[in-house]
Formats: sequence, C-alpha cells, structure tokens
Amino acid sequence: MTMSTDTTSARRGLMLAMATAGFAVNFWAWALLSPLAPKLKDALHLSPLQQALLVAVPVIVGSLGRIPVGALTDRFGGRVMFPLVSLATIVPVLYLGLAGQTSLAGLLVGGFFLGVGGTSFAVGVPFVTAWFPPAKRGLAVGVFGAGMGGTAISALTTVKLVDTYGSRTPFVLTAVVLAVYAVLAWLLMRDAPDRTVPGEPLGRRLAATLRLRVTWHAAALYAVAFGGYVAFSVYLPAYLRTAYGLTQADAANRMAGFVLLAVVMRPIGGWLSDRIEPTRVLTVALSVVGVGAVVQAFTPPLAPLGTVAFLSMAAALGAGSGATFALVAMLAPASKVGSVTGVVGAAGGLGGFVPPLLMGSIYGRYGSYTLGLALLAVVAAAAVLLTTTAVRRSARAVAGRA
Repeated sequence: MTMSTDTTSARRGLMLAMATAGFAVNFWAWALLSPLAPKLKDALHLSPLQQALLVAVPVIVGSLGRIPVGALTDRFGGRVMFPLVSLATIVPVLYLGLAGQTSLAGLLVGGFFLGVGGTSFAVGVPFVTAWFPPAKRGLAVGVFGAGMGGTAISALTTVKLVDTYGSRTPFVLTAVVLAVYAVLAWLLMRDAPDRTVPGEPLGRRLAATLRLRVTWHAAALYAVAFGGYVAFSVYLPAYLRTAYGLTQADAANRMAGFVLLAVVMRPIGGWLSDRIEPTRVLTVALSVVGVGAVVQAFTPPLAPLGTVAFLSMAAALGAGSGATFALVAMLAPASKVGSVTGVVGAAGGLGGFVPPLLMGSIYGRYGSYTLGLALLAVVAAAAVLLTTTAVRRSARAVAGRA
C-alpha cells in the first residue's frame, strides 16, 4: 500500500515538473520579441505604434489561441498537446532568428505564429488538474503557474545573448531547448489514468463552456489578477522612469523584483486556496491590490511607501492568479477544465494588454498616472464584490453537493 502511494506521488511530481518546465520553455519563446523591441525600433525606424504592435501581436494570438487549445487538450490530453505546441513554436522561433528580423512585415508574421507558445498555459492546467486530487489541486496548479517565470528568462538573457553572440543566438538556443523538451515530454509524460475524455464535438463543447457560470466568473477575476501582473510587468519600467526619474537599468531591476515576487506567490495562493477556500484568498488579494493602487495614485516617495505598495500588489496579484485557477479546479466539470482554462487564460492575457495602452493614453492627456491607478482601484473593488457574492455562492453550492 505504501509502495503504491509513494509511486503515485512520485509520478504526480514528475508530471507536474514536466508540465511546469513546458510552460516555462514555451513562455520563454513567447516573450522573445519584447526585450528586443527597442533595438528593432532603432534598426527598422519603427514608430511607437509599430513597436507596440510588434510586442502585442504574440500576446493577443497567444491569449485567444488558448480557447481552442484548451478544448483540444480536453480531447487529446497534455501528453499529445505539450510536444505538439512546443514543436509548432520552433518554426516561428527559427524564422525570426534566421530571416524575420529584416522588416516589420517579417516580424509581425513571425510574432503572429510565435503566439502559439503562449497557448501552453491552456494545456498545463487541465493536465495537472487531472493528476491531483481535489485537496491538492490548488497548490499543484499554482506550482505549474510559476512557469510564467519563463518570461523572466527571456527578459534577462535575450539582449545579452544578442549583444555578445549575435541576433540569431537567443532564437536558435530557444529552438533547441523546445526540441529537447518536446522529445522528453513525449517520452516521459502520461495523461492521468482516470482523465475524463469528452465525446462531444469541439464546437458544442466550447458553446457549453461559455454557458458555465464559472467560466465568466473566473475570466473576470483572472483578467484583474493575471492581467494586472502582465500590465505591470510590461509597463512598470516606463512608469518608474517617468514618475520617479529612475534610470532604465534601475527601473528594469525593480520590475524584475516585482515579477519574481508575483511568480513566487502564485503557488502560495494555490496552497492557501486548498486550506481556506479560493474565494477568501481572492477577497484578501484583490483588496490588497485596491489599497495599493489608491496609495500609489498619490505618487508617494518610492522609499519606502511606493516600494511597499508595489511589492504588496505584486504579492497579491500572484496569489490571486493562483487562487483563480484553484477556483476553476473546484468548480469546472472535469471534462471541461481545459475549455474553461482556455477562455479564462485568454481573458487574463487580454486583461494585461489593455491597461498599458490606457495608462499611456491617460498620461499623455493629463500628465499624471493618478486616474489610471484610481481606475485600477475601482476595478479591484468590483472584483472583490463579485467574489464575495456570486462566486462565493457558487463555491459553497459545489461544496455542499460534494
């Protein structure tokens, strides 16, 4: 009996490690263009709008692509989909590294297909959820979610590799890592033996997913939690340079600290959700985001109040992201976890796309970020209200049936 339990735990640990590694590697590839945007802007004489479009295209495609990829994962399983997504991502990575950096059109085409790497999130959540019992799913999905730190790998290595070894190097290196991972995933990964496989056609399953209350509740919450994380990780350096006059290097280092704390807090948010309910974790996390946004709206001194406000929001956004998918694991039907994850993941990605544009527009018109941060506080308050009313009722209804 002990042997069987130990073997099952080891197998679950291996599956979780492989899924997290796949998420990190694909997100590394997904984020390759963003660190190079300033260099490409100078080399190709891009306008600010063209530069923003260059960075945005992989994000939009990767976010929307999660909807069909999540549904396909429900049908075919992560053991097929993880190698498939990884191999598909190699093509645009190599194209961008070897031929696609000479024109805006080439970059946009490569960036469009690079978005495939961003869909890996919708593969991992249903794969991990199926392997773990309900009492441990929050932590497991939270650990998997820490793979979003793959974007940090790209941020820390891409420009250095280009400056030292040439513009092709980070792309070729990433393609090799993706290929190695795809082979290992095919050899080592297995879908959970009790995984529920849907029998309905893809279109019908997506339509049924959109009728689920949990889909829209979780999408709204993830748009705030993960969308807020994405927005700050993209826009924080510009904000710190403009609002506080920091150097580019100092602002980038502070952004890295924000990202690292959010990544660390994601599994902690999932772990807490296993113990005190996801809705409670979300209520506290979103309240902290709202308070931090109100404090920062007054542009306090960076040391210590501004730093405390930003780090508090980073921790809360990470924990809230982990709690959101603990909620999905709790409320979504087993055969539709992938489909729900796809829609929710798309909402999170798009939620991170809008705020930087809004903040830039507000600053351009009023010369201040106060209104933008005030809007964040209002959105966080609305998310708290949703969590403490409709979402909590749904969670308690499911718990009562269980």
